Amino acid sequence: MTYIHFIINPVSGDGRHSLSDLYIRQFFPADRFKIRADYTLRKKHALSLTASALEQNPDIIVACGGDGTINEVASCLIGTGVELGIIPLGSGNGLASHLNIPHDIEKSLEVIRDRRKIRIDAGRINQHYFFSNAGVGIDAMVIKKYEHSAGRMLFSYIRAAVASSFEYKAQPTVVYFDDRVIPIRPFMVFVSNSNEMGYSMSLTPDAMLTDGRLNLVLIPELSFIEKIALGYHILNRSVSRFKKAQHHLVQNLCVEMPNRIFTDAQIDGEHYKLRTNSCRISVAPAVLTVLV
Repeated sequence: MTYIHFIINPVSGDGRHSLSDLYIRQFFPADRFKIRADYTLRKKHALSLTASALEQNPDIIVACGGDGTINEVASCLIGTGVELGIIPLGSGNGLASHLNIPHDIEKSLEVIRDRRKIRIDAGRINQHYFFSNAGVGIDAMVIKKYEHSAGRMLFSYIRAAVASSFEYKAQPTVVYFDDRVIPIRPFMVFVSNSNEMGYSMSLTPDAMLTDGRLNLVLIPELSFIEKIALGYHILNRSVSRFKKAQHHLVQNLCVEMPNRIFTDAQIDGEHYKLRTNSCRISVAPAVLTVLV
């Protein structure tokens, strides 16, 4: 019998979904599957719920929510051998889109039941894992504003991005990788493991979850017109044609902001205030099994 434990974020996507334990059980015959479900009550609750679920020796733990919920569940599964399932219930759903997991709940439950799997890489920024992307530039401010918006919708994200483009002040930064030292005042330092940020937008459309490398995008300070041009390229998945963007494939890098004490970062679409001015970022190849 296959034991599947679901971790459900009831407010993902502004709580528009109606995923429940009873609904889930319709797709999993009781003679073949043992089903359990827990519901998150707050940010970071999925971490403790997943830790408790692991004590019951499940075969699969399913993250039901957006990229933030998926990050919390997946981070706990590295090194356990337990498989990750994903029911995308968020507003952006970048990781699920990269993995071609349907956004339709019924179809994504069928993916879990069919149990086809792949091994994917994970990124790490200091002690935090990421599976889609992380950044310490303007995107951290965008996510911070987005988290405080009235609703997590595409319009809210665009509004947060526009406001941030006027407010963000680039800080002196040094980026180290592959024996290179790059001093920069960055508009963006973006590190991606996957090819989508969410809402079908991408800075790294060629990124792969299985290549053992991270895609680094460095963009220096921009003029107002250049910011508009960058926004156009992001929406059209054509940042490779934006001349001011530097693209690198890396396995390890370090980002230091010598004039700062703390670092604002976004990790898989969630805002973090890191209590350091130095971020060590690396890739851990093929450390997580995901159902796709």
